[in-house]
Amino acid sequence: MTEAEIYERLNSVFHAVFFDDAIQVKAETSAPDVDGWDSVAHVNLMVAVESEFGIEFTTQELESMDTVGDMARLIAAKAK
Repeated sequence: MTEAEIYERLNSVFHAVFFDDAIQVKAETSAPDVDGWDSVAHVNLMVAVESEFGIEFTTQELESMDTVGDMARLIAAKAK
């Protein structure tokens, strides 16, 4: 899976979770950049990402993600 494919699929997940088709995530995107990305939305987002990519994040991995780029790198590593 290419980086572009990961971001394309992440954008779809973000659109669904935040009900906003205008969101375009980038590597540097973080919670303050997305309206409504609070702790509850974060849980929903992580569940949706895991479901979309057929992966599971560990607690340590979840705590290490500060940006969408961090998330994409973990997805790429797990989706191999």
